[in-house]
Parts: sequence; C-alpha cells; structure tokens
Amino acid sequence: MKLFDLDGTLIDSTSLWRDIDIAFLEKRGLPWTEEYNDGVVHAIFPQAAQFTKEYCRLEESPDEIMEEWLSMAREGYGRTIPAKEGALVYLEQCRQTGEQMALFTSAEPSLCRLALERHGFDRYLSQVVYAQELQMEKRSPAAFVEAARRLGVPPGEITFFDDSPVSCRGAKAAGFTVVGVWDRCFADREAEMRGFCDGYIHSFQELITPD
Repeated sequence: MKLFDLDGTLIDSTSLWRDIDIAFLEKRGLPWTEEYNDGVVHAIFPQAAQFTKEYCRLEESPDEIMEEWLSMAREGYGRTIPAKEGALVYLEQCRQTGEQMALFTSAEPSLCRLALERHGFDRYLSQVVYAQELQMEKRSPAAFVEAARRLGVPPGEITFFDDSPVSCRGAKAAGFTVVGVWDRCFADREAEMRGFCDGYIHSFQELITPD
C-alpha cells in the first residue's frame, strides 16, 4: 500500500499556515517565533490550539481558537492551495498499476475533505485516517501502528510519503518504508531526512515513469 500525508506532501499548504499563524498572533500583538512554530507545526488541531492558548496566555478557549483558524483556512483549502507538482499524475500512475492508496493526515478533517475533493485526490484513496480522530500525533510510532491496523495492512507492507521529519521518524520506527518529500518548511532538514528515510524526493515527477 502507498500511504500519503496531505499538508506539505500532496498539497502545498505550508505558506498558508505560516500566514495564518502570523496573522493570528499579530492580531494579539504577539510575534511569530520558531519556538511557537515548533509547538504547532506537528500537532493535531486540538493540541495545537491548547498549546497556543497556554503559550500565548490567551483568554480564548481552544475551541474558539480552532474556529478562528478554520475560518481563516477554508478559502485556501477549498479554492487556492495548489497540489504538489506531479502528485495527481503519480496517484493516477499508481491506480493504473493496481496500487492500493490511502491517506494518513494531521489535517483538520473538514479542511482535508475540501482539499481532497477540490483536487480530485479522493477518487484514488481507499481510506483516510485522521490523526485527530485517533487523538494521537504523527510523531508517535503508536499512531502509525494504529493507522496500519485501521487500514488492515501490516506496517511492513506500507510505503509512507511525508514531508515532516518527525512523522517520517515515527513511521520508520513503526516498521513502514518511508519516502521523505521535500517541502520548504523543512528544506533545511533534507540531509537529516535522507539519512534515515528509505527514499527522498523533491517532486513526485521523479517517480513518474514514461508511457
């Protein structure tokens, strides 16, 4: 089975979330920092909201924070975020060769569905597993073991594609074959990812075979 991440892997959403974080913090007179980014970039939505509330000492509840983020992100997921280069063509190639495909994502489910439907990725995926519904972060090998259980496929028979170093490490520790995908958010960690991933690509175009 081929298993894909969404944000930063199939879609180019990194800049949108950076802009949302900056705007959210600026509205409250707070600066964006790498420390703040490290606290939210790998977290599932509720945990990111709880971290934001505590880190920024906000009066808003985590639910109110999440709703503000959702209102800022819906336009992007529904209309403007582009697919990663070659992603759709690669999924079509996998379909033609009989590959089973699924998604394992930390994305908020309603936003994920918007992006999948807009780009047509949904027609290639047999299942979508949401880390938010598992209440587990994708940095945890246990999250990948549970995802494999839900997919009904042994970890050793899954090739996982993700841009995040911590997610790739989690998948690797769970026994998956792991392919790192370049994204500007983690561009400075390419050498690290090449060191432990089974493969690494800058674009899905690299995996597309000529007709």
